[in-house]
Amino acid sequence: MKNEELFHKQIYELVSELKIPLIDERVHNNVKINSSPVISKVKFTYDEDEKIIRGFLGLAEYFHTVVIKDDDKYYITHDKNLFILES
Repeated sequence: MKNEELFHKQIYELVSELKIPLIDERVHNNVKINSSPVISKVKFTYDEDEKIIRGFLGLAEYFHTVVIKDDDKYYITHDKNLFILES
């Protein structure tokens, strides 16, 4: 299985397991993330370690928010913080 496929498969499995809402292409046509008013931007980079994904999704759980998928990136927004997970 390619790295990208494994990345998305692990995210979907963990989102389901943790019961975190995921907004993806099945729910929306087009997403625009406006990062201009953001005070902090934190990037997570997947390196085939599930801990990275669990840490990222843990933020959504902690902040009681949703995960937004746009192309091959996942976003969590909270106040003026933007968290990004990419492969």
